[in-house]
Formats: sequence, structure tokens, C-alpha cells
Amino acid sequence: MKEHVRVLISEEEVDRRIAILGEQISREYSGKQIHLICVLKGGVFFMCELAKHITVPLTMDFMSVSSYGDATSSSGRVRIVKDLDHTIEGKDVLIVEDIVDSGNTLHYLADMLGSRKPASLRICTLLDKPSRREAEVEVQYSGFEIPDAFVVGYGLDYKQLYRNLPYIGVVEFEEE
Repeated sequence: MKEHVRVLISEEEVDRRIAILGEQISREYSGKQIHLICVLKGGVFFMCELAKHITVPLTMDFMSVSSYGDATSSSGRVRIVKDLDHTIEGKDVLIVEDIVDSGNTLHYLADMLGSRKPASLRICTLLDKPSRREAEVEVQYSGFEIPDAFVVGYGLDYKQLYRNLPYIGVVEFEEE
């Protein structure tokens, strides 16, 4: 099967929305230091761009969590591949994710990180696909609500490809 990618959200739209999210987060965390936790690998492009637009002091850490493998839908099983390097106890934490789909991964992650006693814990996602939600997840900052389609670009991948696209695209498959 052959795939091609159709643009869903342009590079300019993504850049504009990230700037707006950065301004909103900066206002709401005014006077505080924020600790960003990037969910690898997909969240790294988004977090780096978002951090450029946040004006309050910030620190960063990274986690790698898997529930997809090479599939196009979540397996529902969450596996921690890389845990945090530093404690989050007493910190204002913002989880930065590329996409909230079924919600299973973020539900698990928010529960686990919440048990580590941060001062606050919020979620920021570039993309939100509420039509696929299976687990309850409260997302405080969302870039775009998207339809139920398999998307790539800006960190999101299909079999580790397309992460470097500067826009959000829909993968469409066709018979060869």
C-alpha cells in the first residue's frame, strides 16, 4: 500500500496558534516558574516552538511513553520507555503532548505524575481528537481540535516518517 500526505493545517496556522498558546501560558503562569515535560518523540517539535513563546522562567524534562508502536491506532497499553531525570515535587508542571487521541496515554501519565506531588499539573497539546476519547483527560491548553484522521507532521509520525513536516497532514493510503 502506498501513502501520501494531504495538508490539514498549514505551517503558518500552526506557527500562529503556538504563539497564541505561549502568550496564554505566560499570562496564566505570570510570576511563577514552569516545568515543561515533553512526551517524546512526537512532542519535541511542539515543545521547542512553544518554549520560544513562553516568557516566564522555565525548565524542561522529557519522558518517552509508548502505546502505538508502528500501528496507526493506540494499542491501549501504556509503557514508560524513559522516565523523568528530575523530581517534579513542588513544581508547576505542564505536560506537553503532540496529540490527545484515545486519552489512555495521558490519563495514565497524568495519574502517575500527579502522584509525584507537583504544585500543579496541567496538559498542553498541539492536537486534540475528542471523537476518539476513551479515557477522561482534562486538557487546559489545546492548539487545534481535529477530526478522526491519521495525522503526521510537526513531530507526529507514521512508522517514524513525516515527523519533520512543518505542517499537520493527513496520511491517505491507496492501493498500488
